[in-house]
Amino acid sequence: MQGTVSIFNEDTSGEAVLDSPPELSGRRVSFDAAAFAVSGLRFLRPGQRVSLETDEAGTVVAVRIFTMRE
Repeated sequence: MQGTVSIFNEDTSGEAVLDSPPELSGRRVSFDAAAFAVSGLRFLRPGQRVSLETDEAGTVVAVRIFTMRE
């Protein structure tokens, strides 16, 4: 899934608004500090494009910087 960061908290949790896949466009998805830690990133900013990986239950397990190769 791909989206745009809408909130990034000091505890490294946050929220993104999805735009891909189309059927989930506009949906807000939260991520916790553990999902952010997987990325190896230090911070995100609102408006930044990200790729979100989820498990079978739909929980975000990784947040990564969006690249054109994804």
